[in-house]
Amino acid sequence: MLAQYLPTLLFLIVATGIGIALIVIGNLLGPRRPSLEKLSPYECGFEAFEDARMKFDVRYYLIAIQFIVFDLEIIFIVPWTLVFQELGPRALVTMGLFVGMLFLGFIYVWKKGALEWE
Repeated sequence: MLAQYLPTLLFLIVATGIGIALIVIGNLLGPRRPSLEKLSPYECGFEAFEDARMKFDVRYYLIAIQFIVFDLEIIFIVPWTLVFQELGPRALVTMGLFVGMLFLGFIYVWKKGALEWE
């Protein structure tokens, strides 16, 4: 039984070894020319202008939560597509209702203006 996992274990060991080797080689052979500009904080091309603990607008969190909800609902479709033909027509109707409700939720959020970013 455990012999079936040997290729996966071998892959993980080789991938980890390559990753560690690349980091070590980069640190040993890479150029080191630190300067004040390179060591300064960097935020999207701008100098840091506020405290790191500044307050975010609530809309940022709302959009993040909506993304997570819609993303997780879409993930339910992936396994369904793999076994679709085995499930039959009833599964198609059920998934149609699920996608329809997902679409209605998206339209509701869109009409409420929750996706607008000002």
